[in-house]
Amino acid sequence: MSSFRTSLLVLVAVPLFSGGCEEPAPPPADLGVPWELAEHRRGTISELEYAISLDIPEARAEDIAGVSVLSFQWNDPDGFPVVLDFMRPDERVRSVAVNGDPTDWQGVNDHVVIPSEALQAGYNEIRLTFIAGDDALNRSDDFLYALFVPDRAHFSLPVFDQPNLKASVEWTLSIPGSWRAVANGPLREESGTPDRKTLNFEATKPSPTYLFAFAAGRFATEEAVVDGRPMRMFHREDDAEKVARNRDAIFDLHGKALAWLEQYTGISYPFKKFEFVLIPSFQYGGMEHPGGILYNASGLMLDETATQGQILGRASVIAHETAHMWFGDYVTMNWFDDVWMKEVFANFMAAKIVLPSFPDVDHDLRFLMAHHPSAYGVDRTQGANPIRQPLDNLREAGTLYGAIIYQKAPVVMRHLEARVGEETFRDGLRRYLADHAYGNATWPDLIEVLDRLSPENLREWSRVWVEEPGRPTISVTRDGEDVVLSQTDPFDLGRVWPQTLHVRLGRVQGDTVLTVELGEAPARLTGFADGSLHYVMPNGSGLEYGLFLLDEGSLEYVAEHLPSLEPALARGTAWVTLWDQVLERRLSPARFLDVALSALPLESDELNLSRILGSISSVYWDLLTEDQRSARATEVERVLWDGVSGDRPATARAAFFGTWRGAALTPDGVARMRRLWEGQEQVPGLPLSENDQTALATELALRGVAGWSEVLDGQEARIGNPDRKARFQFVRPSLHADPEVRAAFFEALRDPQNREREPWVLSGLGNLHHPLRAGTSLGFVGPALDMVEEIQRTGDIFFPGRWLDATLGGHGEVEAAETVRAFLGGRPELPPRLRGKVLQSADMVWRAAAILHGWEPS
Repeated sequence: MSSFRTSLLVLVAVPLFSGGCEEPAPPPADLGVPWELAEHRRGTISELEYAISLDIPEARAEDIAGVSVLSFQWNDPDGFPVVLDFMRPDERVRSVAVNGDPTDWQGVNDHVVIPSEALQAGYNEIRLTFIAGDDALNRSDDFLYALFVPDRAHFSLPVFDQPNLKASVEWTLSIPGSWRAVANGPLREESGTPDRKTLNFEATKPSPTYLFAFAAGRFATEEAVVDGRPMRMFHREDDAEKVARNRDAIFDLHGKALAWLEQYTGISYPFKKFEFVLIPSFQYGGMEHPGGILYNASGLMLDETATQGQILGRASVIAHETAHMWFGDYVTMNWFDDVWMKEVFANFMAAKIVLPSFPDVDHDLRFLMAHHPSAYGVDRTQGANPIRQPLDNLREAGTLYGAIIYQKAPVVMRHLEARVGEETFRDGLRRYLADHAYGNATWPDLIEVLDRLSPENLREWSRVWVEEPGRPTISVTRDGEDVVLSQTDPFDLGRVWPQTLHVRLGRVQGDTVLTVELGEAPARLTGFADGSLHYVMPNGSGLEYGLFLLDEGSLEYVAEHLPSLEPALARGTAWVTLWDQVLERRLSPARFLDVALSALPLESDELNLSRILGSISSVYWDLLTEDQRSARATEVERVLWDGVSGDRPATARAAFFGTWRGAALTPDGVARMRRLWEGQEQVPGLPLSENDQTALATELALRGVAGWSEVLDGQEARIGNPDRKARFQFVRPSLHADPEVRAAFFEALRDPQNREREPWVLSGLGNLHHPLRAGTSLGFVGPALDMVEEIQRTGDIFFPGRWLDATLGGHGEVEAAETVRAFLGGRPELPPRLRGKVLQSADMVWRAAAILHGWEPS
């Protein structure tokens, strides 16, 4: 044992490569999964299979005992130890046997290290008994689910936790008799007694460990057969009418997505079964585990008052997760530096898949609204990051996620498809999938395929669009009768983004659209007599990407005539562009609000309507002073309520209602909210769901109405579903009128156990930092920033960014801006990608402080 420990110290201390050494250095066993360790294992381990058995007790506080058997071929000429990944192994591992023999092992950081002497060249079998870590098992009182993305499988199980060691997994789950369970493979056998049963699932097709998954607990099920394919849905919704209202649409959307993907890729569904689970307050919209997709229940089980955006969002998330079965699951990125590849194809394909189900929707406008505003929200900041980022250790993989890979990358992929042609692009993807079936691939692998099929120089195109951060600034100027379009690099690095622009020219005789290839040299459009050109919009197709700075004449005309622009896509691009003009201080927030309020009664397209309503909320709360907000409140509420009570479709009226509810501040508006919550007033044709009532109670409490506590008591009593009631009870202290109670809520979040339900935490933070409470929550900003490194270590992939957004989202004060600036200045050692997250979330605080108070960073 002592000599083995000495070798382990060397294993940790010596880097993989050292100049002048003749003998190779062992792979490092640092915290997390270093690239060098992953590469070594990929080169020495093959034909990997897992059989994992878990004994799950009914009581949440009791440990889950596990047995894991790993079988594989091993060939390491250097004879280095085999390193498995498992969090806190010294506490959790009970025994290790290799090829049937008990074996000495050592825990190093979060690894189980097995001496090479215990293994043999060729086939080996390692059997570990252990206590499963709760860290990634998301345990509640009567259900649990595994969520292992991106590198969290080893938080709970002993595995080789890297995407390029794909393996089959065979799950065996022992659970209480009244529970149900789902896992990646089909159920092979169920046995046991009424009190305790064991479910054995078939081995799966090869998958990376981040896609290993199961869920167990008190679930109800719905079954259907769609196009001959059996499907099963697990859920915890106890409102039978709600289930009946949604079930057919949910199954139908899955069936359509599968059929579309099979046709587009030319590959049949590549896994053994199709089931999915609706999780209350799930961390994400969905997670693509083959055989057991997990969804956020609220995104699929919609209320009667669902907006068009929510209906489209449900279709999109279903299409997104289904597309992952091919893009991410069937072919997986080699390393998480290419995690964006699986997400870009899921979102890119989803946009195509939902089109036939919504023939009345302008899908170019839908794509614009779904992608550009969110991507711009990151790319305009000092923390902008590239789509593809280097990654030395999987423990940092969570920092790669965000709007750039989910929203910007699909835009870039649409640009790529347009450059090579739709048919060539599809043929390239088919070849890419066939070449790497059930394996791994990289972005250069795909570019190589497309390069062979297209004359375009895709490597150079990829460098600036994929490997570099930011967006071009594209300016419009008038030079006599000419229009000049030019691009500059906002980071002053001299970069050029090659891009096709469809320039919309608003002319006296009618609009025209010209196609312009914009590169390093400005593009000049000639022959416009004075007075014949009303405006120039460089992003006329809605697909163009950049900060588009309009000339003064175009800006003034668009602001004055936006509601009358045609078609709806032209109005959509104008709204996105005008918002940038506000943030660049070229258009005042008050003027923008005037334009938006005048446009609302005239706008017929619900996608544009949703964008206008969202922009009104942003201006109202973020870019007006308290006095300015009070002065505009009556007008804002009137226009919004006219939309609620008008003759529009119910989906549009629901969107108006949600915005009105969040904006109402006048005594009359607050009184109406109270009557609606009490049931003394109704909105004809717009029945209020339990979620609507909870939102009304929340808004009333935030406004400190008389009897706010009784309102919350009443709402808590109304909530029958145990999951929704538990969430309300957790969040409730954040709504308290006493600042000391709210401070105690925040202090409790320092304990990681109190942050386990991340969506609940984010709701509470949003309440603490609501603009109406911003004065008393400024003191939480600094401590919340101080916690962000721990939040990254202990939270799921989106939690750090969302923690920051919820903390900073209600603030535009100079004090808040200075607090963030001081934090960043005092933390030079903050990891660069985490620093980028802070910069992204702080951007609106800084812009609001500049617009409202004239603040400038020193």
